[in-house]
Amino acid sequence: MTQPARMKFGIFMAPFHRPGENPTLALERDLELIEWLDTLGFDEAYVGEHHSAGWETICSPEVFLASAIARTKRIMLGTGVVSLPYHNPYMVANRMVLLDHLSRGRAILGVGPGALASDALMFGINPERQREMMDEALGVIIRLFESTVPLTVKSDWFELNEAILQLRPYQQPSMPIAVASVQSPAGVQVAGKHGAGVLSLSIPRDTVRKTTLKELWAIGEETAEKHGKTLRREDWSLVVSVHLAESRQEAIEQVRRASGRETLEYFGQTLGHPAPDVAPDKVVDFMVERNLWMIGTPDDCIAYIEELQEMSGGFGGFMIRTSDWGTREQILHSYELLARYVMPHFQGTLAGIHASQQWASERKVSLQENRLAGLRRADSAYYGKGGSQG
Repeated sequence: MTQPARMKFGIFMAPFHRPGENPTLALERDLELIEWLDTLGFDEAYVGEHHSAGWETICSPEVFLASAIARTKRIMLGTGVVSLPYHNPYMVANRMVLLDHLSRGRAILGVGPGALASDALMFGINPERQREMMDEALGVIIRLFESTVPLTVKSDWFELNEAILQLRPYQQPSMPIAVASVQSPAGVQVAGKHGAGVLSLSIPRDTVRKTTLKELWAIGEETAEKHGKTLRREDWSLVVSVHLAESRQEAIEQVRRASGRETLEYFGQTLGHPAPDVAPDKVVDFMVERNLWMIGTPDDCIAYIEELQEMSGGFGGFMIRTSDWGTREQILHSYELLARYVMPHFQGTLAGIHASQQWASERKVSLQENRLAGLRRADSAYYGKGGSQG
């Protein structure tokens, strides 16, 4: 198993907001969360692109992230993801390079084929072609990032004539790129072909899924080798639903109502995805029992990540799929618990502290003797010269 010396932590923000609440305030709360993560020392925040179905309400991650730039100092800001079949690839490249400059090198291009069938229907896109369209577009975007040679491409869905980007990426040699991978091998194949990072949005846990995490990574590595590229495990991130509290039962109760609503009302009733055949208030128990969600304490989360490391053979980033499952205060506190107790465990920041504490503990008897000897000498020096004894 390959483990990074320092694991990255971040969020994958669709976002998910239940219809019926003020959408402007929901977007403001999303920005507030990214500000909080920046303060806590999180590494990355990915923001998605969706155009229909009522729950995922950010239509342009680039515009949203431009607003987040002004509110943050160090956190990397990624599109999670730009749905490439919806756009001319030149425009995606242009917007991302501008974002890279405005953020002074904090931009990540996350790409995918498009998650919602309703979006594809509105745009007249054949869902069967979305993955090949993503692959074609990504190849063009990378060439635009890396070369100033005029590029002419005549595709059946876009056309470029002697295209050159005026601005080059701020990050050199180029900005990071990550490809979304859900259940099929398509995502890791595209990542391998282009030498990009991987965002795994689904964790295989049962026999229904045909391909394990290790097998998916092997497919990506095999594809990369065929194209003379390299996949790096440190650029592989797993996305998981997480909520933490001081006790496991407290964490579960905090998300019980809202998590059931999101799962059954949105994924089941709105999108038609398979959903647990349980009552809404039992969804969290169903998902936790099967280890599909991480709801519990910081210690539970540490054990969960270690299990994922074993399952996968090693990965470099742990991303929390954001959801409105608790109150504002409970959600912010969950991320604080993760930053205080989980992140240090996987980032090497506690090694010196533990070593120093152990060193002092092993010498506590002699150190106390030295401390008392110093006090006795100080007393002797003072009182031996006739100092006041009152």
